[in-house]
Amino acid sequence: MWDLLDGDKDFPTDAGLTEAVPQTLAPVLPLFGSADDEAVAGWQERALCAQTDPEAFFPEKGGSTREAKKVCVSCDVRSECLDYALENDERFGIWGGLSERERRKLKRRAV
Repeated sequence: MWDLLDGDKDFPTDAGLTEAVPQTLAPVLPLFGSADDEAVAGWQERALCAQTDPEAFFPEKGGSTREAKKVCVSCDVRSECLDYALENDERFGIWGGLSERERRKLKRRAV
């Protein structure tokens, strides 16, 4: 077991940290998720739906999707959103301007 609190050994202080740590460290990956999550977060932050009521994008069964689709029409990241939903098999909500049913149709046509 390591004895990190042993007073006889030199322990780097903040001042000496740069000398004690090699400068060629590998990049640190997030503990949860993947490196691609940063790219996902980027488009999600720019999405217009992030600035509106999220309930409009997840209507009750049989509820209207009109308001959500209106927002999607003018969104700059609509294609990224749709790609994300298709790749991650999102089963609920409006993604990229399409409902679950419309995304299923799109997937079937692509096969």
